[in-house]
Amino acid sequence: MRKFSSLTDQEILALAISNEEEDGRIYSDFAYALREKYPDTSKIFTDMSVEEDSHRRDLIDLYASRFGPHIPLIRRQDIADFMVRKPAWQVQTQGIEAVRQHARQMEMDAARFYRQAALRTTDAATRKLLGDLAHAEDQHEQAANAIELDRLPTSKRESEDEDARRRFVLQVIQPGLVGLMDGSVSTLAPVFAAAFATHQPWNAFLVGMAASVGAGISMGFAEALSDDGKLSGRGAPLLRGLICGLMTTAGGIGHTLPFLIDNFSTAMIAAVIVVVIELFVISWIRWRYQETPFGSAIVQIVIGGLLVFVAGVLIGSS
Repeated sequence: MRKFSSLTDQEILALAISNEEEDGRIYSDFAYALREKYPDTSKIFTDMSVEEDSHRRDLIDLYASRFGPHIPLIRRQDIADFMVRKPAWQVQTQGIEAVRQHARQMEMDAARFYRQAALRTTDAATRKLLGDLAHAEDQHEQAANAIELDRLPTSKRESEDEDARRRFVLQVIQPGLVGLMDGSVSTLAPVFAAAFATHQPWNAFLVGMAASVGAGISMGFAEALSDDGKLSGRGAPLLRGLICGLMTTAGGIGHTLPFLIDNFSTAMIAAVIVVVIELFVISWIRWRYQETPFGSAIVQIVIGGLLVFVAGVLIGSS
């Protein structure tokens, strides 16, 4: 890979043109992906894409006046230590706020890179060019902030953020919580019944693993086949089923793993501690994402878990 310090003024300007083209495409991709769920933010990225295209044309005019019509292809990934942009699809999967932050960071990173590069060169013309590029990136950031204030006032931004939160709860938290509750509570009875019936931790471990994996498969299919998510807004059924199935299995395996301990009493104590932690985590999730009072969530989950635990102990001891 080339070092940035080895580039000529012509190559640096060609690189700047390539950067503007790539950034413009990223903004355009953001605008297209967000057009339905977040129309106001989508308009922001459309305007930013237009702004990048304007700067690209200015850079091309400057390049043509100095070096002629041919622009060599020099990209970020060809330069060592250059800030490479994440693809738009990768950022989009992290949520709307991540997209907004990524756009701000794009301009800040580019300006900082050019400014630092200008300090390392002793060539006056190159230093001037790098300084001009840093100033241009600063202007891009200021333009982006101005566009955001114009297009996305606080009320609209809060509305989009709340929509994103509700969608995340509906499509991820809800199926995950259903699975975690089922795996943590429903497997208590067979695991502890096997433990008290045999007093052999290994037998309890095998029963717990079988119950956890079986429940995970069952819950995963049940969630995936419940609806296609188009009318309910619950998202892709395959993703929901996968989340629900994995969380169900995880919930059951949690209090099954302690039975790998050979000593029965120690394994029982460790398993009970894990159960308490699981019930607390479930209660916290319900309080954090479903607005359930924490005390009420604790009571509901603990009572349900305690009843299943007692049922398992009684059956195993009979």
